[in-house]
Amino acid sequence: MSFSGKYQMESHDNFESFMEAVGLPDELIQEGKDLKSISEIEETGDHFKVTVTTGTKILTNSFTIGQETELESPTGGKVNSVVMREGNKLTAILNGIEYVTELTDANTLVNTMTLSGMSYKRTSKRM
Repeated sequence: MSFSGKYQMESHDNFESFMEAVGLPDELIQEGKDLKSISEIEETGDHFKVTVTTGTKILTNSFTIGQETELESPTGGKVNSVVMREGNKLTAILNGIEYVTELTDANTLVNTMTLSGMSYKRTSKRM
């Protein structure tokens, strides 16, 4: 399945606790907890461009599967990482946080971030 498309967040679990644990300021947590993000993914072979818009904040990362690249984390820091693909799942580790993006079916995108056993899960539907 292709990741290409636009997805709107439908639900998320453990947002506040997880973002607090990764050091996001409380004011940004409060701002972000009720916003519905939109993710746009462009997939061309092994190259991806991912743009996530949450309110007025826009985060864009471009990467090629298996190649080290600089990525911006949700907390704003830039980190070198390698994104790997296994079927319908993309994985990367940034600052000790494991990121997994999975197409669970043709229209459902699930993002999970895990740090020290604590996870945040965001489910989005294709628009």
